[in-house]
Amino acid sequence: MPHALKPKRASQNRWMIWTGSAIALALLGLGAFRLIAAQVGEPEPNPATLEESLPDRVEVVALGRIEPQGEVLRIGGPSGERIAELRVAEGTEVQSGAVLAVLESNGERQAQRDLALSQLQEAEQRLVAETQFERSQIQEAETRLSSVSDPAEYQLDAQQARISEIEAQLALARQDLQRNQDLYTEGAISQQTLDQQRTEVQELNEQLRSARAELARLERSLAAEIRNAEAQIETQQASLSVSQIEAAVASARENLNLAEAQLERTLIRAPRDGRILRVITDVGEAIGQEGLLDLGDTSEMYVVAEVYETDIGLVEPGQRVTITSRNGAFEETLQGTVEELGWQIFKNDVLDDDPAANADARVVEVKIRLDNGDVVQGLTNLQVDVRIDVEA
Repeated sequence: MPHALKPKRASQNRWMIWTGSAIALALLGLGAFRLIAAQVGEPEPNPATLEESLPDRVEVVALGRIEPQGEVLRIGGPSGERIAELRVAEGTEVQSGAVLAVLESNGERQAQRDLALSQLQEAEQRLVAETQFERSQIQEAETRLSSVSDPAEYQLDAQQARISEIEAQLALARQDLQRNQDLYTEGAISQQTLDQQRTEVQELNEQLRSARAELARLERSLAAEIRNAEAQIETQQASLSVSQIEAAVASARENLNLAEAQLERTLIRAPRDGRILRVITDVGEAIGQEGLLDLGDTSEMYVVAEVYETDIGLVEPGQRVTITSRNGAFEETLQGTVEELGWQIFKNDVLDDDPAANADARVVEVKIRLDNGDVVQGLTNLQVDVRIDVEA
């Protein structure tokens, strides 16, 4: 069997000899051409002339990815918490504040919130009862003040009237005494009659002093009773304003606020309007570093193009853009407008399929708003080809 391969090997050797000879002749001819050109003195081309002869750039080509408006939000939660209920699925549209998931600790937090609520209600009921009791005490003290002051006022008025009556009688008796003294001088009345009149005046003076003393006593007694009753009212009012039950109510209310905040943390809500793009953690699973789900506003879609740092100087907002799919994810050609240029230079994230492409390029992210993003609403992170018209 080995002897049958000798003709084939001989043919291969001849082919290699002829190929080597042809390459050698080509290299020899090229060297001779360069030597002749050097001897003739043909001038070398000017780089500046070559640069001026190049055509102006009319477009910038880049790779890009599809993103929803405002980028994709990774919604997370307390690490290690298990999901008890997942209220959304991939593709669900949600409104800001909507509950996306309920954590396993929700039941325990709900019970704590209910306990705090009942404690607050109990404290408030005690406060109402205590307030009503203390107000009744105040009302009783006020009633006592009225019961003291009203009769005393009547007594004072009566005593004042008594004094006025005695003063009137005394004035009349003094007039009679003056007349009797004149009559006694004339000898019209006896000494006994004059003495009787003097005695009457003295008795009325004593009655007047006694009545005035009684009036002063009544006034002092009334003032003391009024001060005592007012002090009782002030005491009751003070005890009402610094009631310990009010402090208990405030403490119970703070406990309720804390319990409600802890309960709210067991509900994961949507921070904005959008669509659920991917569910990462399902019911019964614990939330890890990857988070719970991805949320994006697909009502308006964008393309993030990674433009080489050497080309970014040609790009500016308002330029028109053409977007195509290299893998046929969508057939039509999409149009858009450059809306925003990034402020930093990054290493490229979107890699070309060509193995010879630069995998460590320096790029600037350019946001492009699509004229009609309905076609790619379900294609977030799709790789696309981007052509930016820089001629206009």
